[in-house]
Amino acid sequence: MNLKDIPKEELESMSYDEIAYLVLEKNGKKMKLLDLFKKVCQVLELPESTVEERITDFFELLSINKKFILLPNGYWDLSTNHVQDIVVEDEEDADSLELEDNEDDIVEEEPEEDDDIFYDNDLDDSDDDEDDLKDLVIIDDEENIND
Repeated sequence: MNLKDIPKEELESMSYDEIAYLVLEKNGKKMKLLDLFKKVCQVLELPESTVEERITDFFELLSINKKFILLPNGYWDLSTNHVQDIVVEDEEDADSLELEDNEDDIVEEEPEEDDDIFYDNDLDDSDDDEDDLKDLVIIDDEENIND
């Protein structure tokens, strides 16, 4: 669609990013942000001061609109003109690689004799259970402790 063929009333109802799309489509090449916005303002016949006042809003519009892509050196273009390389790893391969990496990191150490000083080595405490209970006193709620 040619910009000159669009009635002024329709252009005024369009958003900046819609007009920018048409400008880039017509141009057929990438453009710097400032040049692109100046062209949008020319199409809408906006005053020159609009460029300085709304350039950040225009940048935000292009940034969130997936129809546009930011290229190196500050150029913008239509994302349909560019192929994005998307690499998808097979989940099984990624998991096995992760496991292999972790296996190398595991180092088992032999415990030293002094390491077990924090543990009770006497595992046979069945006789001690009754000894632990001999000091317990049962107090009935109704009884007075001082009696």
